[in-house]
Amino acid sequence: MTTTEIGHYINGEKFAGTRTNTQDVFNPATGAVTGNVDLATTSDVDKAVAAAKAAFPAWSDMPPIRRARLMNNFLNLLNENKDKLARAITAEHGKVFTDARGEVERGIDIVEFACGMPQLLKGYFTDQVSTGIDNWTMRQPLGVVAGVTPFNFPVMVPMWMFPVAIAAGNTFVLKPSPTDPTPSLLYAALMKEAGFPDGVFNVVQGDKVAVDALLEHPDVQAVSFVGSTPIANYIYETGARHGKRVQALGGAKNHMLVMPDADLEKAVDALMGAAYGSAGERCMAISVATLVGDVADKIVPMLKDRLAQLKVKNGVEMDAEMGPIVSKAAHERITGYIAKGVEEGADLIVDGRGFTLEGHEDGYWMGGTLFDNVTRDMTIYKEEIFGPVLACVRVKDFAEGVQLINDHEFGNGVSLFTRDGNAAREFGRKIQVGMVGINVPLPVPMAWHGFGGWKKSLFGDMHAYGEEGVRFYTKQKSLMQRWPESIAKGAEFAMPVAK
Repeated sequence: MTTTEIGHYINGEKFAGTRTNTQDVFNPATGAVTGNVDLATTSDVDKAVAAAKAAFPAWSDMPPIRRARLMNNFLNLLNENKDKLARAITAEHGKVFTDARGEVERGIDIVEFACGMPQLLKGYFTDQVSTGIDNWTMRQPLGVVAGVTPFNFPVMVPMWMFPVAIAAGNTFVLKPSPTDPTPSLLYAALMKEAGFPDGVFNVVQGDKVAVDALLEHPDVQAVSFVGSTPIANYIYETGARHGKRVQALGGAKNHMLVMPDADLEKAVDALMGAAYGSAGERCMAISVATLVGDVADKIVPMLKDRLAQLKVKNGVEMDAEMGPIVSKAAHERITGYIAKGVEEGADLIVDGRGFTLEGHEDGYWMGGTLFDNVTRDMTIYKEEIFGPVLACVRVKDFAEGVQLINDHEFGNGVSLFTRDGNAAREFGRKIQVGMVGINVPLPVPMAWHGFGGWKKSLFGDMHAYGEEGVRFYTKQKSLMQRWPESIAKGAEFAMPVAK
């Protein structure tokens, strides 16, 4: 099979790079090498940042409505090419096509939001704050900003960042995951076709070398990151040390608390989709079923039966429910966690290890795994597995369940399944988690609300996209003015006050 050489996109054109250091790109369903991606050197990053810096003055000075019109052109092209983007995701990530299509749709939501930037950039004006003096604020772009994004959402997560940043008047350098780099070049080409000036949007493929170069570059004003907590902490500390504004979204251990009064059939439906969709490779995946009272005795057998029916197939098949694991290394890591769960005494109800798909024996396949009687001291409870592994934890009542969730170091997403309105209200108020679902298993906020967790799931002060995303990519300026005719004669040495 021929492989594709994958490079960068800088200043409006594809750029091969030095190709002194490269990485193979795989189809996880077959294990076959389909591409070879160049890993950027520091000089490659410098080239991208220089292009973005050169484009910034004219781009930031363009009226917001004209920037929004170009973003609307991009939106139309995305809608025309959503299947092409989804197929690229499936080919390199492995998630099933219907899930990939949903990813693209959620990315498009952010672009639609960014098309409203003229309204979002409006400042505030106060007439006559003091006699003859008016005061107003405006929001202005930062300059060159960068995004470092993960393998699990190669379209959606970058679109959490660059549409908002660019519509606000910044220029952008994206460093996507080298595991599935092709989608980044596809939407870069669509940005060009939409009419964005050269240098406004740039892509550098790469690894830690490229990330460090962006974090240390004096012309990069802000960095947004989504990934694991140890790397998020590193990104935050390194970027802050170099004077950057940093937004770093980290890991998760998302719980679903199931009450005895819940509709158990619907709760099982929710757990199946939220735990095993996208092979569990979502930062919002439910990885812990927290089961109150005798719920576990009912729901665990139901989950076991449903797992026997789970359609694990090549993602290109339209009836597939779960595809392969993204890489060999990820497969080995998840397998190790399952072994650790058994070693530490959890009850392995369904073992996903050893699953193979006929005709795709070299792919990175795994079935869904289910543990029961998991306790808070076990590794599979404490650490993020990022795979199709669901741990069932038994608690005696609602209060114990809430305390268990609040005690965990992660606070990304959580869900409660119940028919009790008071329990739902108390849960929403008292749970120490950033994104909460009531009978909603994956409470990913819509484009105008903003995404982000609490505790070790977020490093930085502002959530991604939504109005907080606009604030992250802009800085406020306050202006006061008066005219000579209203200025009294004589110097004033006291602190000015409203008169």
